[in-house]
Amino acid sequence: MNLKELEKIILQGESDTVEFKSSFNAQTIETLVAFANLKGGAVYVGVSDNGEITGVSVNPETIQQWINEIKTKTEPSIISDIEIIKIIDKTVVKISISEFPVKPVSSRGRFYIRKNNSNHLLAPNEISDIYMHCMQLSWDSYLYQNAAIKNLDLSKVLLFIRKVNEVRRFFLEDDEIKALEKLGLVKDGKPTNAAMILFSKENLRYNVHIGRFKTPDLITADKMINGSLFDVLEESMREILGHLKFAFEITGKTTQRTEIPEYPLEAIRELLVNALVHRDYRSPIDIQIKIFDQSISVFNPSGLYGNLTVDDLKTDNYRASTRNKLIAEAFYLTKDIEKYGSGFIRIRKAISDYPTMKFEYKEIANGFMAGLSYRLQKTVTKDVVDNVTDDVTDDVTDDVTDNVTDNVTDNVTDNVTDNVTDNVTDNVTDNRKINILNKIKVNNKISIDQLSEILKVTRRTIIRDLEILRKQNIIKRIGPDKGGHWEVVK
Repeated sequence: MNLKELEKIILQGESDTVEFKSSFNAQTIETLVAFANLKGGAVYVGVSDNGEITGVSVNPETIQQWINEIKTKTEPSIISDIEIIKIIDKTVVKISISEFPVKPVSSRGRFYIRKNNSNHLLAPNEISDIYMHCMQLSWDSYLYQNAAIKNLDLSKVLLFIRKVNEVRRFFLEDDEIKALEKLGLVKDGKPTNAAMILFSKENLRYNVHIGRFKTPDLITADKMINGSLFDVLEESMREILGHLKFAFEITGKTTQRTEIPEYPLEAIRELLVNALVHRDYRSPIDIQIKIFDQSISVFNPSGLYGNLTVDDLKTDNYRASTRNKLIAEAFYLTKDIEKYGSGFIRIRKAISDYPTMKFEYKEIANGFMAGLSYRLQKTVTKDVVDNVTDDVTDDVTDDVTDNVTDNVTDNVTDNVTDNVTDNVTDNVTDNRKINILNKIKVNNKISIDQLSEILKVTRRTIIRDLEILRKQNIIKRIGPDKGGHWEVVK
């Protein structure tokens, strides 16, 4: 390495593969361990933290002493490569280490991994994660403590088998135990952690906590969802849908209206599936979903797994690392996961039709946060305008053809005004009624206050619309105002 190459590295600064040290010390070894536990890297001894080439005094005996110290103070022992770089009258020593094949590596009983430009001390669960990833094992493949086949809901297993066979990514025979054994979910007649999380009779209390917020400290709705994992996925989706706003596309060619959800539903589902599949089920912290007026976030109580980084997720060719291999395989076989490692790619694709929508994610304390936000809700203003314009044009043409008189101008003006007013008023009212029906279908116990909050209209307006729908025999109320529910008749 020459001066120009070294200056280029110094200009780029410290990173997850580069560290500068003015002298060789214990922290140098800790950094080499952190590199070995990630993807390798190099420490440049003789360069200060601010990038100044200070140089270091070395001789052959010094270099050999460093090599021996690195070897004896690491477990398993690591062997580093040494390169001496002469820069005019100064010497810089480059100490390189490759990613170690058997991880994690420690220094003086402490385990480190490189994150950005610093060394991160690993917690016990992170140490076991690295080991299992290295050995191509996963926590969910181990037996669930003190569990037996009787603890599994075999009716849910049978539903799973039928869905897998319908999807045709794999074939399972209609024998629940044999199917579970075939997938590695049952071993020696006992259920694994994955089998219990997916099909347990009892509630294991792996919660999904969903809240609707008006402001960060004002909650307008709150729900805790738990149970077997496939049920949790569907119930959570229903709960989230109940809080979303919808716009409508009116083409003018038919009376059909196409719903435009506040967020692309496939993106919401991907965020939820990602949290359920990749969650660290050893953590007591819940998955937390927060829904605001113009944003939704999903907190997963686990960081990124393996060597995956936030920067990797920004690309479309990152290699997936799966914390829970058996759970991920089960969701893949039912097509709830399209392809390993494609979730964030699919989310970016889904929101591409939403002009102001942003997809943001980051690692935070105790977990990973991902979410969607927007500045303006997606609508189809052009189609609505075209609809009104077409109606106006048709009416004008009809009037002119039928009434070729000196009063054509007055008739056209009157018809245009009346039709535009009627169409817009009817569309607004009809859209709101359809939206009310959709909310009732998702949550038949939804309250008038909740409908008022979601649809952004007054409570009085909601009461009036509900009464109209009831008189038209479209809905009916079952039970009392408090404790009852709505039923869509037609």
